[in-house]
Amino acid sequence: MSENHELAGTRAKRTSPLTFYRQVVAELRKVVWPTRPQVVNYFFVVLVFVLIMMAFVSALDYGFGKAAFAIFA
Repeated sequence: MSENHELAGTRAKRTSPLTFYRQVVAELRKVVWPTRPQVVNYFFVVLVFVLIMMAFVSALDYGFGKAAFAIFA
């Protein structure tokens, strides 16, 4: 980062694809991957949240639809 500030006004050298690949692999090794039980738990939490939001939006849609028919019909 500091190199870019020092080179302001001059064109920085591009990273080669091989260097980029090595940097990507190095960063992926730093990632803390979730365990299988964590992934399963996250899946069910997201599934329940999505089902609740679907029910909420469906209820709003049904209510507004009934109101619109009552007003305009």
